[in-house]
Amino acid sequence: MATALAGEAPRNTVATAVRYTLQLLAERAEGNTVEVRVPPFGAVQCIPGPRHTRGTPPNVIEMDAPTWLALASGTLTWSDALAAHRVAASGQRADLTGYVPIPPIASLRTRA
Repeated sequence: MATALAGEAPRNTVATAVRYTLQLLAERAEGNTVEVRVPPFGAVQCIPGPRHTRGTPPNVIEMDAPTWLALASGTLTWSDALAAHRVAASGQRADLTGYVPIPPIASLRTRA
């Protein structure tokens, strides 16, 4: 995981790190209001609120793997990611403030 956070990992390691951290997000922010996508590696639905059941959800957050891992680890803040246009967020609830960084992952950045 630490090598993926450092940006020095092979693609399959990055894919595993993205899927694992997305799973942690879904567990931490249980719900179905927002879909967080990190193509081509994974997507989860999370954050409590109104549920959608068909088609594209009204609240979508999409970014690349390095951006997601930086958010998950706390090396990039949500507001900085938005300001730098590293995240595409649509919908009123498409906001990860308070959900990133993910505590067990954020502790890894001090070990790397």
